[in-house]
Amino acid sequence: MTVHSATHPGVKFRIARVSFARRVELMRRVRELSRRAEFLGAGQDPTDRMDAALLQAEIEQLYVAWGVKAVEGLTVNGIVASPEVLADGPEEVFREALAAVRRELGLSEEERKNS
Repeated sequence: MTVHSATHPGVKFRIARVSFARRVELMRRVRELSRRAEFLGAGQDPTDRMDAALLQAEIEQLYVAWGVKAVEGLTVNGIVASPEVLADGPEEVFREALAAVRRELGLSEEERKNS
């Protein structure tokens, strides 16, 4: 599936189709990070909350690297963008790619908050 960026004309993402096996692979990779983020986020210590936010960012990068197969029309630091370097580019483009992957996975808004 190809998604055109709404914020950066000419930028396109190719999103992977989700199979049962790929979904299981992603769930395994995200599970432990999510547990740790939830535990740390429930605490009152600002350091724990910061660590929870960092873990959430890692999860988001994992989703994009896992679900975006190709990027067209974007360079990041003079290099043609790939899914692995998308997080180093404009944040709004990264967020669009993340949203497209989550849509393909069929995650509800509540599931998105917990993923």
